[in-house]
Amino acid sequence: MFKSFSMELAGRTLTVDIGRVAKQANGAAFMHYGDTTVLSTCTASDAPREGVDFFPLSVEYEEKMYAVGKIPGGFNKREGKASENAILTSRVIDRPMRPLFPKDYRNDVTLNNLVMSVDPECSPELTAMLGSAIATCVSDVPFDGPCAMTQVGLVDGQFVLNPTEKQQVVSDLKLTVASTRDKVIMIEAGANELPEERMIEAIYKAHEQNQEIIKFIDKIVAECGKQKAEYTSYAVPADFMEAIKAEVPQDEMEKAVFTDDKQTREANISAITERLAEKFADREDWLPFLGDAVYQYQKKTVRKMILKDHKRPDGREIKQIRPLAAEVDIVPRVHGSAMFTRGQTQICDVVTLAPLSEVQKVEGLNSEITYKRYIHQYNFPAYSVGETKVSRGPGRREIGHGALAERALLPVIPSEEEFPYTIRAVSETFESNGSTSMGSTCASCMALMAAGVPIKRMVAGISCGLVTGDTDDDYIVLTDIQGLEDFFGDMDFKVTGTTEGITAIQMDIKIHGLTRQIVEEAIYRAREARFFIMDTCMKPAISAPRPTVNEYAPKIEQISINPDKIGDVVGQKGKVINEIIARTGVKIDITDDGNVSICGTDKAMIAEAKRLIELIASDFEEGKIYTGKVVSIKDFGAFIEFAPGKEGMVHISKIANERINHVEDVLTLGDEVKTVCLGKDRMGRISFSIKDVPADK
Repeated sequence: MFKSFSMELAGRTLTVDIGRVAKQANGAAFMHYGDTTVLSTCTASDAPREGVDFFPLSVEYEEKMYAVGKIPGGFNKREGKASENAILTSRVIDRPMRPLFPKDYRNDVTLNNLVMSVDPECSPELTAMLGSAIATCVSDVPFDGPCAMTQVGLVDGQFVLNPTEKQQVVSDLKLTVASTRDKVIMIEAGANELPEERMIEAIYKAHEQNQEIIKFIDKIVAECGKQKAEYTSYAVPADFMEAIKAEVPQDEMEKAVFTDDKQTREANISAITERLAEKFADREDWLPFLGDAVYQYQKKTVRKMILKDHKRPDGREIKQIRPLAAEVDIVPRVHGSAMFTRGQTQICDVVTLAPLSEVQKVEGLNSEITYKRYIHQYNFPAYSVGETKVSRGPGRREIGHGALAERALLPVIPSEEEFPYTIRAVSETFESNGSTSMGSTCASCMALMAAGVPIKRMVAGISCGLVTGDTDDDYIVLTDIQGLEDFFGDMDFKVTGTTEGITAIQMDIKIHGLTRQIVEEAIYRAREARFFIMDTCMKPAISAPRPTVNEYAPKIEQISINPDKIGDVVGQKGKVINEIIARTGVKIDITDDGNVSICGTDKAMIAEAKRLIELIASDFEEGKIYTGKVVSIKDFGAFIEFAPGKEGMVHISKIANERINHVEDVLTLGDEVKTVCLGKDRMGRISFSIKDVPADK
């Protein structure tokens, strides 16, 4: 049965059609927000996937170019792999919804979002987020929803809910918050150094709006929701857990996990697992659960140690940060490099500078093509965690971590006018044991300063964790979580910022939400930690951006010329500009408004290219001295080239003080001579003289 539901959401109408399309999916919501249209579906396999110890959820966000009236580029004229925006949107949908599925559920579930039309006033990403939640809630797939999501911008000092495309361009905040009925379950933010108290205010404005959306979803589910299906539970049998605890007492498990060395801990757990496999080799009904059982035993042990005993696995205090180290210039000849180490997490970041012509073109579902001048990329090789695996290129996790570090530093990147470069930062993970994205932020900040990029302020980041008990008041927030505390804890709350405020947040949880008290404590704990990291580690390594780029980085000179002279500088089919490039070895970019960027590594050649361009773009001035090369000799005089495509003639009578019969008596092709401009002759032509050049010139 087809039913349609509508509500007013941030001044625009959100309409959800149930039962209109995709009826064979477990759940489908045909979403309309303004003229933005997204089909969101939820499907699940009939049976569990064999051999997995995790919930196999896949989230897809499909950007179709027809949604904005475009035909895809390329030979096939068909959409290819997902864009970075699509991948990041999929992650933002996945992160709040995954914890709401049963932990012992092993059926494959796919959430698909097909963007079919885009209204610049209404975000397709937000529409897809809400569509996924609604499609899952009305389906028969087990799900502890509903949940809702709201975006918040900050325009002219005022918070704006679900900002339009134009508002997002000028906004000082890009925040997405997901909530259940009572609590916040996901935060994703990029901000222009927003103070902590303002960020908290924005988060809870979104949370309030989410409650209205949840009421709307409740209405839809009440009328159209399917009965939730029964499923095969993959929970560890209780008698198996008791048998394991009898074989491996609690104090032995504590000793196994209580170490600050990741490899030692993994070896200890591996030995225990092998022992248990031998012990219960005859229990074929238990063995499939062994890995999950050992995981759960570790988890309960670690959580008890932290929550009840206030003991962390590596022996640190609750607020203590692992040992820190930082250094710059560890890679020779690159434009800038730095390494940041925090415990067993180690990141090397390398910065490359290039002319503005090398900006990254980003073509997606925005109304206009956009360009990225600052690019941050993140790599996570298998060796960083001691594994053997062939690299297949960056996955969704790598793209997400790179985007987070990019958001963290973008607010402090200088403008094009201040620093006319394209900037690429690449973070290479050397070691990983918790929060490499925050290590990437710190390493990238130092590498940018080492490269001579005049960033506005230093940026650092840290991740806080959480262990909760039976009540909302029974919890501990951990500063600087390592991998084990991330795996077994309830939260990964990453915050980056400067001394002035927050630049980025990414918060993921494994429970059904956080109280406001926990959110506030984590945000302020992260502020305290990033100040400590900057003061004790980063500043001693490099305290400010270097005044100039290094010797291997390109040098850029910018000048402006009359736009009417661009054609003269470029020449027919690029002949003039290509000759300048060939002579000097520089790279030249000219915009339609006459801004010229000259890029090269040799300052003398940059200066020569600048001189030639300015000469070509200017008119000859009477009385001014010009140096040129003899390129043609005639009976009546010689033609002098002052710059590619810029010539003038010296009459035979103006070559020497004495009378000469032949130009060749004084000049030879290729001679470099000084001339003075005489202005226009009787024919209106510009003429030059060699003999009238002042002696002191």
